[in-house]
Amino acid sequence: MTTMAVKTDRAAVVNRVKRAQGQLAGVLRMIEEERDLPAVLNQIKAVSSALDRAGFAMVAAEWRTSVDEDGEITPEQLEHLEKLVLSLG
Repeated sequence: MTTMAVKTDRAAVVNRVKRAQGQLAGVLRMIEEERDLPAVLNQIKAVSSALDRAGFAMVAAEWRTSVDEDGEITPEQLEHLEKLVLSLG
């Protein structure tokens, strides 16, 4: 994977996390304003989903950097990636 692709992946993840950060601030405001519980829970779910997507994007980037020019991956790298994926669950 090229340095440019790694930077692009990182920038996309940073943007996702910043969006989630903004959503979380909105959730906090909703709670402080004693907004309708279903609406608050819906926003909490959105924040959680955004963070999940950021985590999966990070694992996908790691996966791409682990594959060699022939499309091969070592058993050790595969085990490492499996642990990362499982840690997201």
